[in-house]
Amino acid sequence: MPKDRLAGINVLLTGASQGIGARLALAMSEAGANLGLMARNEPALSKVAREIRAQKRHAIPVPVDLSNPKSIRQAFEQVQRQLGSIDVLINAAGIQAPIGPFSDNAPDAWEFNFQVNLFGPMRLIHAILPEMMARRQGKIINFSGGGATAPRPNFSAYAASKTALVRLTETLAVEMKPFNIQVNAVAPGAVNTQMLTEVITAGERAGGEYELALERARNGGTPPELVCELVVFLASADSGALTGKLISAPHDPWRSWANSGEDLHSIPLYTLRRIDPFTIRPLIKDLV
Repeated sequence: MPKDRLAGINVLLTGASQGIGARLALAMSEAGANLGLMARNEPALSKVAREIRAQKRHAIPVPVDLSNPKSIRQAFEQVQRQLGSIDVLINAAGIQAPIGPFSDNAPDAWEFNFQVNLFGPMRLIHAILPEMMARRQGKIINFSGGGATAPRPNFSAYAASKTALVRLTETLAVEMKPFNIQVNAVAPGAVNTQMLTEVITAGERAGGEYELALERARNGGTPPELVCELVVFLASADSGALTGKLISAPHDPWRSWANSGEDLHSIPLYTLRRIDPFTIRPLIKDLV
């Protein structure tokens, strides 16, 4: 990736202490971005920030509890004070628990999943939008995960919260289009991170996902570099007006989409839609 693709861009990234979030932090830094880093694990978050600073790049680590509205507000205000206006928001933090049949899930655990996966990102988006709208410019990137496009047995909270986040993404993309704010969601694929390890650790509670996770762990999963490249693309000017899409890092032809956002916006490809004759006809027309 070009070293200065994001030069001078201020980025707020959640989930930056480990896994794909930590890899993203390093990739965004290498592309020239100034970073506000958020995560719950303060020691791990500080370590990532030190790695970035060692490369003579700018990174501010701010611990946050995404299930706590007060913590989110305070963390956001701290990033604003130290970094300034935010150009790009990346909601990469997320949890899978509770894992297991829905009937065995504690309602409180289900609710906590939504606090982290949906309401945490929602609160950050709500906090950041006024300034982006005033400047008539900004990019928001949400992480969807594997639960958003099909049923995911034994991961009901994760599937439901991520589906809701994608629909929020699509809705905001329409609302924010007059303000030149692009809102997209990323499906990273099965990256070999702590979340994959959690599935393996869950064993039979993960159902069919257990064997799939073992296979992905053996094969290495989706290369994290691919996910980072996609997110840098969406954060950069190269993505143009592309908005309202759920984009798979390993499966979609996003490298060919530079500055083609308006062309893709008018068709329901790469979105959450009910499949019926009404939606199929325009898709067939665009694909043939």
